[in-house]
Amino acid sequence: MLTLTSPIETWAHHCRAGRKLAALCGFTLILFALSSPLWLGLCALLTAGVIASAGKRFGLESARMLRPLLPFVALVALWHLITQDALGVTIILRMITAVAAANFVTMTTRLSDMIAVIQRLAKPLRPLIAPKALALAIALTLRFIPTMLARSQTIRESWQARAARPPRWRILLPTTLAALDDAEQVAEALRARGGTE
Repeated sequence: MLTLTSPIETWAHHCRAGRKLAALCGFTLILFALSSPLWLGLCALLTAGVIASAGKRFGLESARMLRPLLPFVALVALWHLITQDALGVTIILRMITAVAAANFVTMTTRLSDMIAVIQRLAKPLRPLIAPKALALAIALTLRFIPTMLARSQTIRESWQARAARPPRWRILLPTTLAALDDAEQVAEALRARGGTE
């Protein structure tokens, strides 16, 4: 739970965490500045190329990490088909590309390295909040997002295997309880290791 770093060694594992996070921030800003599906498609191809450069096994694992996005992609596509709005293509390309790029960074960066970078950046905020606590909170949030998406997908599939009706809002409670259970386990693990101090 504390790490999603891929055990498949790639060239990106040896790059500095700060440079990867800076590149991710810059790339994400570019994605949200672009509105042309053509340019967003080129960004998606660029992201796919970077992921593919890490090898076939890593690429397949990275693609698997995108599976929880499929319901959101389907929902956005359906809505924009109904409203006949071409903006849906832009939103889908931007969403998939941004998540794929973020996954690439988290899969090739150790949690400890990510915490160290955020901690350095948060030093000016020391009078307001402890940099280590802030860094840990941000790093855990980044790690938990794909984990919780995968967990909600598992709960959805479990519901569909037992009932003919679509789950819709019915998976909200079990997903929330699963998130609270995971948070409690992580808190206990942190306390056992001395907390954030």
